[in-house]
Amino acid sequence: MDLTVVTYVVYLVISIALTVWVARTLSQSGKVFLADVMHGNEKLADAVNHLLVVGFYLVNLGFVALYLKTSDAVEDSRGLFEELSVKIGVVLLVLGVMHLGNVYVLNKIRRRGVMDREQLPPVPPTGWTPPAQPAR
Repeated sequence: MDLTVVTYVVYLVISIALTVWVARTLSQSGKVFLADVMHGNEKLADAVNHLLVVGFYLVNLGFVALYLKTSDAVEDSRGLFEELSVKIGVVLLVLGVMHLGNVYVLNKIRRRGVMDREQLPPVPPTGWTPPAQPAR
């Protein structure tokens, strides 16, 4: 078997396994965070979590598929490892960027929700204070 094909197979196996592992980890660990973002609405948090996982799979597996091709044939085991290190390193970077992007957006949504809750007075006002008159 050609070493280029072996490189493709190993790359696909490792990249798909990493994508599945990261997606499952983010899905399980993100449930509490999403519940907070969605103000305790568990059903909405689960739905958003599922949609994020599907989108994560589509983007990352699409990238893995597009990044499969190599420009040069792999001639020896050294070339195999060098090609794999570059490809898997890029896949890991893309997974990390996707994760940070998701956390950033969700944190912005969460902060906006917290600010909205903080702007409400804790009790209704009981009186009114007129503005101070300017000194003459």
